[in-house]
Amino acid sequence: MTSRRRRLAERRKACGFNQEEFAEAVGVDRSTVQRWEKGSSGPQPWQRPKIAKALAVTANELDALLVPDAYAPPQPPGRWLAVAPVGGDDEFDALELARRVSASDVGKETLNRLEQAFDELAMKYPVSPPQELLERVRKHSAYVSHLMDARMTLAEQRRLYVVGGWFQLLGATLHIDLNQEHAATARLQTAAVLAQHAEHREIEAWCYETDAWRVLTDGEYGRALELSKIAQELAPVGSSVAIQATAQEGRASARLGEGPGTYAAIERVQRMSSSLVPRKGTEHHYQYDPSKALAYTATTLAWVGDPAAEGYAREVIARLAPADDVEKWPRRVASANIDLALALLGGDRIDEACNSAQRAILSGRIVPSNHWRALEVVKAVETRQLPEASDLREAYQGLKALPSGS
Repeated sequence: MTSRRRRLAERRKACGFNQEEFAEAVGVDRSTVQRWEKGSSGPQPWQRPKIAKALAVTANELDALLVPDAYAPPQPPGRWLAVAPVGGDDEFDALELARRVSASDVGKETLNRLEQAFDELAMKYPVSPPQELLERVRKHSAYVSHLMDARMTLAEQRRLYVVGGWFQLLGATLHIDLNQEHAATARLQTAAVLAQHAEHREIEAWCYETDAWRVLTDGEYGRALELSKIAQELAPVGSSVAIQATAQEGRASARLGEGPGTYAAIERVQRMSSSLVPRKGTEHHYQYDPSKALAYTATTLAWVGDPAAEGYAREVIARLAPADDVEKWPRRVASANIDLALALLGGDRIDEACNSAQRAILSGRIVPSNHWRALEVVKAVETRQLPEASDLREAYQGLKALPSGS
């Protein structure tokens, strides 16, 4: 018999109720009373006034009946609960408030493990199939949701909101990769709500930056530019999201053909990223690092038609894929090969461009949300009516036929 069951059951018996009579008095089934006394569930807020009335206790006294012994105040002999005398006891009131504020069913260790799990998943993002990673994110998000109803301190509640926001944000990113628009929208909205409740501007900024990327892949370049600027306004100074949002501004400007804005954003990204020291590992999706700056510069220059994109793309490939083992490639290597193909097409180096595009497509590292980038190269080759076009189109159709988790 648990401590909660003992205290609640003893008070019920002291008031002359058996379980069935007590259930009738408060308007629930007997099985519900049994669950309350076992500690497997607690009364809902609207049920508590009836319970307190039936047991002739105050709301605070009822709280003490329903929490584990570890959090209950010491009981004087002969009394089921120490109650302040009429007229009040300031010292007791202060101690009781402190006890209730510090009581927790969550604990620091649980929160530490959730935060570590998020960092692990964020570092697996560049090299993991989205569907596979999404299953793990779902499980952790469900556990965070389960803990939301637990008793916890204000500090723990904020940490839970923050880690819950991170999991929702990563889930939204994976849904975008898989072209699951409605699920992505729902998770982004939830992440933003949790961030606002926790007053965590970094997560809120990431929500706007992530949405900027999503609409950019849908061809809404003006909207992407707008969202990236909102993200920069929210982002803490010098943070990874401030740099990433600036990079999104540059890419949106490139797609809009705004040369001055594009180069200004690239310059700001390079300046900000050069002084950033990675805190969580260079492959953490929410930690900017120099290799990301190279990759984003390659893409942006390729989109604006600058031949310099070739050098940046080759450097990304050399740094992140020194061997031909595509299983170990981060997704940025596939993207860099697409950037390289675009740059080579601009210089009429058709054979090399097709080879780079095929390497990217056949690597299996291009997620569904990025298929359009590969298709741009395919169409460019087809427009020129080149013999390589049929092989490239065949490779692309094979990419489209792959399962989403590949």
